[in-house]
Amino acid sequence: MRTIKGPGLFLAQFMGDAAPFNTLESICKWAAGLGFIGVQIPSWDSRCIDLQKAAESKTYSDEIKGIVNSAGLQITELSTHLQGQLVAVHPAYDALFDGFAPTSVHNNSKARTEWAVQQLKYAAKASQNLGLDAHATFSGALLWPNVYPWPQRPAGLVETGFKELAKRWTPILNEFDKYGVDLCYEIHPGEDLHDGVSYEMFLQHTNNHPRACLLYDPSHFVLQCLDYLTYIDHYHERIKMFHVKDAEFNPTGKQGVYGGYQGWIDRAGRFRSLGDGQVDFKSIFSKLTAYDYSGWAVLEWECCIKHPEDGAKEGAPFIKNHIIRVTEKAFDDFAGTASDENFNRAVLGLK
Repeated sequence: MRTIKGPGLFLAQFMGDAAPFNTLESICKWAAGLGFIGVQIPSWDSRCIDLQKAAESKTYSDEIKGIVNSAGLQITELSTHLQGQLVAVHPAYDALFDGFAPTSVHNNSKARTEWAVQQLKYAAKASQNLGLDAHATFSGALLWPNVYPWPQRPAGLVETGFKELAKRWTPILNEFDKYGVDLCYEIHPGEDLHDGVSYEMFLQHTNNHPRACLLYDPSHFVLQCLDYLTYIDHYHERIKMFHVKDAEFNPTGKQGVYGGYQGWIDRAGRFRSLGDGQVDFKSIFSKLTAYDYSGWAVLEWECCIKHPEDGAKEGAPFIKNHIIRVTEKAFDDFAGTASDENFNRAVLGLK
């Protein structure tokens, strides 16, 4: 077993136009002051990193590492959540997702997809340049409008969707494999990979690609009423990243999983700051530790009630207090008896 690394902080929800949130240097110093020892960097935010430059220049990557290290932190991983979403977009969402891409590819879904794929390939090389071995992303979705089977899905629709999704992602997965980096899909509503079964379908269509790994975030499973602890039992070998995010699900006589088109504050299922929701983090940290999870525990803040700065301030000690320093000895070592093969056979009554 290994002790989980952390606490880390995903910077995406904290970057802003005002200091100390407007530069990588200043936000790292702020995070370090709260007790974080790592940061996960959103690769689409130019205030943090130029992804293409990080892929093409080891010197630039070293400069980015230097900025983070000078604050006493490490880079945990890079993230391409927005770019990954654009690898596969159903036409119904074209206009909504154009905002995730540069204006040069707006209203041009083919060009937007090509841009997204190139971004992921940059991320593979940039991760290697930064000395990272895991990367966070979304799968995108071609099938999401058909997640509920009404109207009836035509025969073969799901098969066709996953074949196409695998066709788009396999070259990207191969690129990550080339650079020795695990590509970790965040299993998430709105993505074709939104639960264990859909992830397994994707694995089947990618020939169980060794780099098609997982970012574990229990908050999304609370909102789906999925057993997030048994999920670890099923997929622990593929879990290479961990977002520590809390959530709650409080169904009523008026709404449940689908939320009645309400805003986050009025939904039955909503994200909360760490400790304010229903996630059993003690059991999660115990399971991940027992399964020898070797990555980081990274706070992702998305609470609809609490101020983000308070969520971060409380989140660092919350994670630190849940990380289990693994034991190097058995509790009953004091009662151990020296033995050899002959002694063991004697104990068993064997000659």
